Amino acid sequence: MNSILNRNLFFVKEHVGMFKAANNYDIHNPENQEIIMNCREENLGGFTKLLRFTDYKRMTPFNVEIKTPTGEKVLTVKRGVSIFLSTVEVFDENDQLVGKFKQKFFSIGGKFNVLDAQENVLCQLKGKWTSWDFKFVKDNTEYAHVSKKWAGLGKEMFTSADNYMLEVKDVVPKNDPLRVLILAAVICIDMVLKE
Repeated sequence: MNSILNRNLFFVKEHVGMFKAANNYDIHNPENQEIIMNCREENLGGFTKLLRFTDYKRMTPFNVEIKTPTGEKVLTVKRGVSIFLSTVEVFDENDQLVGKFKQKFFSIGGKFNVLDAQENVLCQLKGKWTSWDFKFVKDNTEYAHVSKKWAGLGKEMFTSADNYMLEVKDVVPKNDPLRVLILAAVICIDMVLKE
């Protein structure tokens, strides 16, 4: 696992543009705004590009690679065509399956089970899409929080519609594969629930 994932704060900024089919993000260090990772959907097929401009956008497959600015792969997030519910796979820097997210049936506001490679539930991603406030929880323990608003370094940081803050709690140990899944899930929130 790349040591960059041992950080606890990540500021995710989506690339915005008209007629943009691919999902692209930069992940910053919120303390100095330095870009620490890039998320790119580089190999997007022509048919998928066309569907991204239709009402079928939420059903299209995606394959997003997250890399350091020097090009070192950190993780990959993949989903095939999604008709009703999404199942997203997450791979580490060596293309080994780390885990999955499975959207829960009839969940109001969007809920995902975060699973390890053997499909054991590690935690749930629960949230309110109306207020863009999501938490990773299990047994009343919060592992991480994703929000449009963040209080840190003695000031409030408000993010725009395409930007948000991820805070991984100290209860998640360094080098734990759950950190890979949490960061991957943040990208999935935007692509699966919010598009």
